[in-house]
Amino acid sequence: MELDYIKSKKFVGIDYSTENLKIGEYEDCQFTNCNFADSKLSRMLFTNCEFTNCNLSLTKIIKTNFNKVSFKDCKMLGLYFDTANAFGLSFFFENCTLNHSSFFKTNIQETVFRNCQLIEVDFVQTNLKKAIFEHCDLSGAVFDSTNLEAVNFKTAFNYTINPEQNNLKKAAFSIPEVVGLLNKYNIIIEK
Repeated sequence: MELDYIKSKKFVGIDYSTENLKIGEYEDCQFTNCNFADSKLSRMLFTNCEFTNCNLSLTKIIKTNFNKVSFKDCKMLGLYFDTANAFGLSFFFENCTLNHSSFFKTNIQETVFRNCQLIEVDFVQTNLKKAIFEHCDLSGAVFDSTNLEAVNFKTAFNYTINPEQNNLKKAAFSIPEVVGLLNKYNIIIEK
């Protein structure tokens, strides 16, 4: 099936929750104030696209290509990025709510998460090498067999990471949040 090619188009204030976005290849497109909640973006290609102030909660993204895609001020609850196409998977998140989403086994090296809520997000077996979590809430996020090499957690908070089950080589942390590495030991730390 040949996909329609859409380039440099702006989509503003459209509700795709009742009628899905047309299947196609979108390049250099901007989606602003659009509602994709519980819709399907499966088998689409997005390259150098921007999603701003959009609701993508529970959107199906099976075999979807995200290549250099930015999400800003978006609500993205319950997304399964592990079902997206792994080839070229790269994105940037700023001021987004990604609670209950999954990045299970994805390779998302150098991804930037800035001012995001990542509550109970699944990062199991994810390659996050050189990723940045800037001012992010990681309450209940799960890291297990995760590559966290050279990840920047300096301003992240509420994380719990088991150093024995994850690669933390050259990862950066700050005080007092770094105590999240000691939670598994059930010890008391006082100031």
